[in-house]
Amino acid sequence: MRNPRIDYEAVFRALPGMVALLSPDLVYADANEDFLRLAGRTREQLIGRYIFDVFPENPNDPAAAGMRETRASMLRVVATGERDTMALVRYDIEDRERPGHWKQHFWSPVNAPVLAPDGNVVLVVHRVEEVTELIRARGGPGNDNSRARVLEAELYTRARELQEVNERLRRAQARDREVALALQDAMLPAPMPVGHHRAAVRYQPAVGNLNVCGDWYDLVDLPGDRIAVAVGDVVGHGLRAACVMGQLRSALSAAARVAEGPARALEALGLYARHIEGAESTTVVKTFIDWATHTITYSSAGHPPPALLHPDGRVTFLDQATDPPLGARPEHVPRPEAGTAFAEGATLVMYTDGLIERRDEDIDRGLARLAESLVRHGQAGAETLADALLADLLPPSGNTDDTALVIIRL
Repeated sequence: MRNPRIDYEAVFRALPGMVALLSPDLVYADANEDFLRLAGRTREQLIGRYIFDVFPENPNDPAAAGMRETRASMLRVVATGERDTMALVRYDIEDRERPGHWKQHFWSPVNAPVLAPDGNVVLVVHRVEEVTELIRARGGPGNDNSRARVLEAELYTRARELQEVNERLRRAQARDREVALALQDAMLPAPMPVGHHRAAVRYQPAVGNLNVCGDWYDLVDLPGDRIAVAVGDVVGHGLRAACVMGQLRSALSAAARVAEGPARALEALGLYARHIEGAESTTVVKTFIDWATHTITYSSAGHPPPALLHPDGRVTFLDQATDPPLGARPEHVPRPEAGTAFAEGATLVMYTDGLIERRDEDIDRGLARLAESLVRHGQAGAETLADALLADLLPPSGNTDDTALVIIRL
């Protein structure tokens, strides 16, 4: 079926509720039928005229503020390019059939921008909900029913304002998330061979606007047939965590190139982290892989243990050199280091806690689930294995924590 041609001008005319379009200098460009009917104006009386020439303030009411508040709202829209929801306003309109007679109206307006491709505001959409009947008293301005109706209208307007604030917050959070994700993407190394070995890497951001975290991975080519691999997790969310992550990843990458082993590299990182706000309690695990001796040397600062899948299908966790996270001790203490042998064809898996931890279960259950998945998909290539682990271990609806994953065939 072919898509019908939509007459948007006719749609605008028929929109329910009062809607008008104004230029940035607040001159009427158009108005729909409901606006004309409820405002008591013809199209000829509106189009091309300044809004407050058409609807001046009531001179008989020294406390009238509708014109001032409406102008301020529209000018905010023009200046910021953002929607503006007004509080309930009373706006008296002169009866054109009886000059000097003013009709009392209660309006709940929303003003929104229409942007040009360059981002400048070209029109202001002025939408008004006429709530006069809701507020007007049945038995006079002083009875209880009138006060109840005024309260009801005020509550309605406050709910509208809260909804608008929440929408602005959502948009701001979405922008922060996009910036943080872009920052993380720029700071994390792209998948590439390290020496003549290739690693499969994955970074899976958390679901939700504010849940961009500070997870990272790093791979460094070392002299000889060796590489250094790190995975870390900064506490916190958003841009701050992403910035701290970038600083720590760069510092550890540099330390790995000159340190004698992973423990010394983490000691240097710990000293550096003391001078970085937000770096405290960061967890990280560092491994040095040596193909000449078929050994893995490792050290962990409070991080989940790497998993080693052996060619015979066994899975062991490298958990013999675990120490507190960065900044957890008031004084510098040498960090532990351990080593293990590996056979050709083994697989090393390093990850952040988002892969295995769930709030409603013990971490051992998550480690067991990882081991089971490794055994089940262990014969697959590194890239296929990485995708299989994420599919097996992360919730289908998305995780509330970021996940970084590095897989290396040994």
